[in-house]
Amino acid sequence: MSIPQEVARRRTFAIISHPDAGKTTLTEKLLLFAGAIQIAGSVKARKASRHASSDWMEIEKQRGISVASSVMQMEYRDCVINLLDTPGHQDFSEDTYRVLTAVDAALMVIDAANGVEPQTVRLLQVCRARNTPIITFINKLDREVREPLELLAEIESHLGMDTVPFSWPIGMGKSFGGVFDMRRDRMRVFRPGQERLSDSDDVIEGLDNPEIAEKYGDAFAKAREEIGLLTEAAPVFDREAFLAGKQSPILFGSAINNFGVQEVLDALVEQAPQPGSRQALEREVKPDEPKFSGVVFKVQANMDPAHRDRVAFLRVCSGKFERGMRMKVARTGKEIKPNNVVTFMSQRRELLEDAYAGDIIGIPNHGVLQLGDVLTEGESLRFTGLPFFAPELFQAVEVKDPLRTKQLRTGLTQLGEEGAIQVFRPEAASGALLLGAVGQLQFEVVAHRLKTEYGVDARMLPSRYIMARWITSDSPAALRKFMDANAAHIAYDVVDAAAFLIGSPAQLRVAEELYPDVKFHAMREHGGKVFSGKA
Repeated sequence: MSIPQEVARRRTFAIISHPDAGKTTLTEKLLLFAGAIQIAGSVKARKASRHASSDWMEIEKQRGISVASSVMQMEYRDCVINLLDTPGHQDFSEDTYRVLTAVDAALMVIDAANGVEPQTVRLLQVCRARNTPIITFINKLDREVREPLELLAEIESHLGMDTVPFSWPIGMGKSFGGVFDMRRDRMRVFRPGQERLSDSDDVIEGLDNPEIAEKYGDAFAKAREEIGLLTEAAPVFDREAFLAGKQSPILFGSAINNFGVQEVLDALVEQAPQPGSRQALEREVKPDEPKFSGVVFKVQANMDPAHRDRVAFLRVCSGKFERGMRMKVARTGKEIKPNNVVTFMSQRRELLEDAYAGDIIGIPNHGVLQLGDVLTEGESLRFTGLPFFAPELFQAVEVKDPLRTKQLRTGLTQLGEEGAIQVFRPEAASGALLLGAVGQLQFEVVAHRLKTEYGVDARMLPSRYIMARWITSDSPAALRKFMDANAAHIAYDVVDAAAFLIGSPAQLRVAEELYPDVKFHAMREHGGKVFSGKA
């Protein structure tokens, strides 16, 4: 196939949700229904030998939560689907944000009992800012949940876009009979734990079919009335509006019972966009260009503890990748020729021969590649939009065994470079390394990973700092004067960008007044470049 034909087959999307909405379960069932895995793991059975296919980190298996983004590729209906499972926990929102820069659509999972929850709102704001098309799956209809019309109203108010139901539930909990497919005018009958269904299995044709009314009584009468209301009041699905982030198709089901999963896969293939153009500082990069380009949006250390490796996850932005091809790292100008590039199926990796725009590939390396790096066939390109947020929580870190100090620094450097936590090195040489995080759980994960992956027993200590701001100035002399006067509060992150560590909001206000030529940034891009904007 030609490059444009291969690009047209790609669908790259992220699954987003609040914790416990059923996102990891749905991820597994999508893999199962696409034939990518033969048996689903059990997220709940922490002590069982099986775990969620998308959760590979030891701490995830112990706690039954996802704390790292994982990538999976599968084929379905002649489409190549790149699925990125993101951490639902709010403490890992930075990782999720960066993943959302690498996808063309999002699948939002909502717990039908809880509706739109705080973390979902935050992720939606990111999607809305990027006009990312969103397909919504309302999960857990096999339980007693909230009224579907109420859920639609809530989603619309938080999304700021129209909802267009593709299906509608008939009953809930013990009386859940299935969903009515509003586009195909037929009902899909619910059977707990059912396997994949063919079109003829457990389908009742037609809203006016007396068989539905006879079998499902009051539940169907209520659903029919609601469907009538929606037919009159809800907007008609407009794919252009969906692609512009102005409409969200809604599907109902129960992922744990395999119900509604097939419809989600079909909607992704039929409605989600193929890879689009990407804006670089130099020019617009089109996906079907002949020349290869890609951007590193995630780095993960020790995916395979036996090899102590680091994998750079790269989104192919244009052209075709071929195994063994020479690629230029735009940041350094150096050339690399990796022969062990991989594609992912959760823990499984397979050597990759080729990849096209939209695909996610993994490049094992020893620190050559960083977050935000752009790889090309020679052209110098800089893709923007991969952010780091100023941390809100700080802890100092010390090693219990002084002989393991080198291992501590190695571990923290690698974890900092992959974005698991922000590591600050005080300008004062004697100062302990400082960890900055968005959420408390990040510290626990880092301590766990230091011990299991690097053999370092670390001690976390309280810190007097409550915020950090990256500092820049158009005047090198003004910046040097500020740093000299505040040397005890200056530290450098993993890319050697200077930051001002702050103990109180008043301290920041005073610094801004005394040093008007210095800019204080709450966000920076990869490579140390910072955004101007609100401190």
